[in-house]
Amino acid sequence: MKKFITQLHYLTQDLDNRSHIEQTQIACEAGCKWVQYRCLTKTDEQMLDELPEIASICDDWGATLIITDHIHLLDKADIQGVHIEDMQADFKAIREQIGEEKTFGASAHTFEDIQRIAAGNSVDYIGCGPFAFTDTKPNEYSLLGISGYQSIVKRMAEENITLPLLAVGGIKIEDVDALMNTGIFGLAVSAAINKAENPAAALKEIYKKVY
Repeated sequence: MKKFITQLHYLTQDLDNRSHIEQTQIACEAGCKWVQYRCLTKTDEQMLDELPEIASICDDWGATLIITDHIHLLDKADIQGVHIEDMQADFKAIREQIGEEKTFGASAHTFEDIQRIAAGNSVDYIGCGPFAFTDTKPNEYSLLGISGYQSIVKRMAEENITLPLLAVGGIKIEDVDALMNTGIFGLAVSAAINKAENPAAALKEIYKKVY
C-alpha cells in the first residue's frame, strides 16, 4: 500500500524550555504537515500523558503524526505510523506487527543499509544520515555531507530503488538548497527549527526552500 509522504518531516525533541505539545502546536500553526514525536527521555506513562493532545493538534491541522521507535504506543492515540531508528531491526516483522495501514519509516546510514531495507519491501520511506554534526542524538557515524547523498541517490537510481529518501542530522537552513539539489526526496529537521530564535519562522523558511 503506497503511503503519502511529505517532503519535510518535522521532529520534536526533548527541550528544557518547550514541551513536545508546545513544539507541535507551533509547528502545525506554521504549516507543518508531518510531525515525528521523538522523545528520548520520558517513560511510557509520561509520553501517554501528552500523546493524545499532540495527536489532537495534528488532527486539527491536518498533519500526519509519527512516533519514533515506541511501537507499543502506536495504538494508544491517533498516530499514523512509526519511525524505527534501529538499522538492524527486523523490518518485515515490524510491518506484520503494525499492519499495512500504518506508515513505516526506517533509518539508514549507508547505501547497503538502504539496500537491505528496500529488499524487505516493508518500509514506506527512509531517513538517511547524519548529514552533519548533530547533538540532538549524538552518534559515531561518519558524516555524509552533500557528496554522500549524491552518491547514494545515484546508486539508488542504478538499482531502481524508489523509496523516498530523506536527509537527516545536523541540517541547517543554509544547507537546504544544496541538499535538495542532490536528488533526495526531502528532509527531516529538528534543532534547526526547535532551537531557532523564532521556530515558526524557521520552519516556514525551510518549507519555502523544500517545496
